[in-house]
Amino acid sequence: MVSEKQKVIRINNECVQELKDWFYSYVQTFKQHGEKEFQRNIVLKEEHTKRVCKEIISIGEQLGLGDDELRLAEIMALFHDIGRFEQYARYKTFVDRQSENHAELGIKILKRFGILNQFEEATKSLILRTIQYHNCVALPQDETETCLLFVKLLRDADKIDIWRVVTDYYHRKKGKRNGALELDLPDTPVFSDAVYQDLINKRIVDIKHIKNLNDFKLLQIGWIFDINFEPTLHTICSRRYLEMIGDVLPKSGKIEKIFSIIYSYLDERLKLLNDRV
Repeated sequence: MVSEKQKVIRINNECVQELKDWFYSYVQTFKQHGEKEFQRNIVLKEEHTKRVCKEIISIGEQLGLGDDELRLAEIMALFHDIGRFEQYARYKTFVDRQSENHAELGIKILKRFGILNQFEEATKSLILRTIQYHNCVALPQDETETCLLFVKLLRDADKIDIWRVVTDYYHRKKGKRNGALELDLPDTPVFSDAVYQDLINKRIVDIKHIKNLNDFKLLQIGWIFDINFEPTLHTICSRRYLEMIGDVLPKSGKIEKIFSIIYSYLDERLKLLNDRV
């Protein structure tokens, strides 16, 4: 699946393990200070990274990627949120608009430590570009097929685990609210018409339209419009992420209409993919 313009990349298990060891040592430096809530959110991102690594391998295996491609994808997943730790330590928030773009910060950190210098320049650039694009609103239009493949893999794997994190959180039986997970949004019983309009028109929700926690939950529902691969769609269905978010949204005709459009879109995507087989 590597394009003809991309030199074949060879990565062994020892290389991946070395990078994992560095990652966990780096994260450990943030666990040594700060209050309990600070440490809890550092661990939250560390555990998220571990699961994204597993998810990206699972998707890649189902797509038939080779061992070297899978190891490269795992490295991208390992470092995709490396900027989150310094971001939270510096700004006490995971909101990029209130601090700085965590992907760009992550790239600065990787360059600062030189952890990717063991790779040839083309491979290093591919890893950094994939990290750079993983949180963009839309896919880049002027990239190689190889880069786009890894960006799509990372974006799918990232969303799958964020859905897992937020659905677990929304359905927790007790425990205090986590402002870092909720982006410090107010938990009011309404939702914005601008968010509703985005979703019924099958658009990714514009972050500028988010006014409260319900808007944020609806934004997460709208990620379905940005899923790239069939295995990801099947995972979303089997784990019932959309239904679980729907369970904690207000009951209204507009919410029902949103979900009707979402489920019709999902059925159409799956049917289209099955017809291609």
